Parts: sequence; structure tokens; C-alpha cells
Amino acid sequence: MSLHIFNYLTREKEPFKALERGQVGMYVCGPTVYDHAHLGHAKLYVAMDVIARYLRFQGYKVRYVQNITDVGHILDTGEDRVIKRARRERVEPMELVETYTRSYFEDMDALNIVRPNISPRASGHIIEQIEIVTGLIEKGHAYETYEGDVYFSVASFPEYAKLSGRNVDELEPGARVAVQANKRHPADFALWKHAEAEHILRWPSPWGWGYPGWHVECSAMAMRYLGQTFDIHGGGLENIFPHNECEIAQSEAYTGQPFAKYFVLAGSLTVNGVKMSKSLGNFLSIKDALKIYSPEGIRFFILSCHYRNPIDFSREAIIAAERGLERLTNTVHNLRKRIEHAMPSGTADLSYITELDPYRHAFIEAMNDDFNTPQAIAVLFDINREVNALLASGESMGRGTLSAIDNLYRDLGGKVLGIIPDDLTEKFSGDIVEGLINIILDIRKQYRESQEWDRADEIRRQLSDLNIVIDDRPEGPVWRIERGQ
Repeated sequence: MSLHIFNYLTREKEPFKALERGQVGMYVCGPTVYDHAHLGHAKLYVAMDVIARYLRFQGYKVRYVQNITDVGHILDTGEDRVIKRARRERVEPMELVETYTRSYFEDMDALNIVRPNISPRASGHIIEQIEIVTGLIEKGHAYETYEGDVYFSVASFPEYAKLSGRNVDELEPGARVAVQANKRHPADFALWKHAEAEHILRWPSPWGWGYPGWHVECSAMAMRYLGQTFDIHGGGLENIFPHNECEIAQSEAYTGQPFAKYFVLAGSLTVNGVKMSKSLGNFLSIKDALKIYSPEGIRFFILSCHYRNPIDFSREAIIAAERGLERLTNTVHNLRKRIEHAMPSGTADLSYITELDPYRHAFIEAMNDDFNTPQAIAVLFDINREVNALLASGESMGRGTLSAIDNLYRDLGGKVLGIIPDDLTEKFSGDIVEGLINIILDIRKQYRESQEWDRADEIRRQLSDLNIVIDDRPEGPVWRIERGQ
């Protein structure tokens, strides 16, 4: 079948039809850069990365826009997240933003996430946001308060909450909406907030000095680079209300046109069934995770679950993913070794390559079914069984045929899913190092159990001389390499 996408606007799986032939405009809500990214962010952005990758694999020219929120993400207390963290770290807000923006992209690069075509910052698009707010006031969809705040009037837009399906009239004050005495309706949301003189991040506007609301930032940046209507709006399912809802309302009220054709939203990463988040303190940063697990293993773990579903994090689950991935990469490694020693051959054996065609078709069918990565991965394992049998048979095959099989892995597991690297040399040399260190740790464990403390300490000291640090934990020793010592 052709590509079908579950559209949260209609709650149905729909055939995908681009607004412009051969081109796709895709906007994804990016991070608020006030801290290091965690595995919950990885869950979202790996999923969106694979969607963009697959669309390109299918021949579309994709313009992927993912914003950076560096101002205006307001806490329930009324504080800006960035300013609050900058005050705590005693740095300038833009210094904080620069630090964590760089950190974010370092993490995305490490996870083999292809960078967006455009990563606009909210603070760089204040003019566009003021234009939208001005237009909404002129059209009667927004109102200014005596303090210089501007709110969107949900009563002026009958379709408000069409994405989430909530009944706005039943919203109680305080239910995920900021309660202000000067708001006409509890669900009215801020487009522009006035700022006191001591507020660091503020700009001049027709309503006085202030700063934009979080929701209007996304509308301004999405429409600036993708037009009034674009193909795909991606993001996390937890932001369906109020963030995505507010984006739709203010954008469509402003332009009179549909905002996005398809809303593609990903489920959360959870810990014991609870969403991973900084506010709950149940998070593991991507940087810390990468000290323990491989980036491909983290991607494999995330893609083993359908993007719309939540996935529960545990050490056991990622280790299982690492082992599953190892089965794939071991086969690819053996295949590539065989290619190095195969007889030169200019063409592939078409009879054998034809036998692989059903696997490619099955993979495409899985991805065409709303980007069903678990099923796509299952197809890779089916290919693995076929290739393992071929390699074990001892059958003599030319380099052309073996390379054609390798290209299948490179296309499906590499270009689309991003879990099979083009170069496995570093991975396998790293596996040898890990295996040797684990052998050494087992010997050290035996010394400790027999209370030969001097010998155990000597092993630890010698590893330390090689910048390999051992942390003895209740569940067992954990090692890491400390660079630059």
C-alpha cells in the first residue's frame, strides 16, 4: 500500500498526499534549552528523525524545521524557564541558552539524528510574533489588558480544541491553564506578556516592553519557513493540549487557512509507567545514557516500539535491545568481511537478488503503515536469517552479489532506521575492548571475594592509569573511560 499516516486531527489513518508534489514541509516542536536533554527527548526526536528519513528515502524533498525555544516557556509560577535556570547558575540567559543548545545538538549527533534543515530560535523571530499578535487583535481574536498582556480569546474561535477533543466550557480554572483575573475565559492563553524593568528577556512592542508566549513562537517559526499551511506537524503527544491546540487556533484565526495537514504525535518515554521528565526527577540525561549504552542500542530500543505508543525505560530493556542489535550487526560485519575477500564481480547474481526483493517490499509495507518500525525491524531479522544461512553454506558468491545484499542493509537499517552504521570497525574494536575489561573485572571480583584486597586494588590502579575508572556499586562494578586526564 501507499504511505498512510495516523492523523490526530481526524483520529484516523489517512493516505499521505503532499501539498506540493515531491516536497514535504515538516515542523517539529523543539526543546526548551535550559538543561541537558534526557532520554524522553531522544524518544521523540529519534521517532521524528526516522519519519523524515523515510520520506526522503521515498523520494520526497523534505524541509524539516525544528525550533529552539530560548524564551517564553513559562512555568505555572509565571517564571520563564530559561531565566529561572540562568539565575540559579549565575549566568546570562543567552549564555545558558548557548550552552544547552550546543549540548542538545551534541546529543542528537551522537544518536545519529540528522539535523533539521532549519533550527530557528524563538528570540530571533520576535518581529514575526508581534505581527501575528497584532493581526489577531485587529481580527477580533485577541485582546489587550490594562497591564500590557495580550490574550487569545478562545470564544472567538469555535474550533478551539478540535485536536484534543476537549470541551473548553468544562475547563475548570487552574486545569492546565494559567488563571489570571484579567482573562475573559480560563482557557484564554497568552500571546504576549508584559515585562517589568528588571526582566532580562524583553522586547519593545505596541503594548509596551514584554516577551512572547510559548505557543505563538511555534506558529511564527513554522509559518515563516513552511508557509501558512504545511504538511506535517510533529511533536510529543503530551503537548496536544494546550500547546498544539493553541498553535492551531492562533494560526488559523490569523491566516484563515488550515495550519498543518497532518498532526503526527509521539508517545512518551516512561519510567515505571510515569512519563520521564525533569520536573519529576525521574530522568536520565542522554549524555549519561551514552556512557552506559551505545547510541545505536538506544535508537534500536526506541524504534522497537511504535512511535505513537509509550515505551517504558529500564536497564534490562536497553540491554535486550543492545543484544538484538548485536545479532544484526554481527551478520553485517561478517558479510562485509566476506566482501573484502570475495572474488571481484562486476554484476550481482540476479536470481539471488530477486529472492531479497520480498524483504525490501515487506520493509516498505511496514513503514508505509504509519511508520511501523517494530515490524520493519522484524523484517531486518528475517533478512538476517537468510544471510546467515547463505554465509554458513560456504557457497561461493561474487563481490557484486554480496555488495547488493550489503546495500539492502545500508538502505533499510542505515539510511532509514539509522541503527546500522556504514562503518562497523569502531564498534567491533570497541566490543573487543569491552570484552577484555569485563574479563579483567571478573578476575578482580574473584580477588575481592577471596579477600585478596591488594591484588584487587592493583588491578583498579592499573586501569586508572589507562583512564579507565571503576565504580563499585551494589549491583556490581561499572567502568567508564575518562578522557583528557
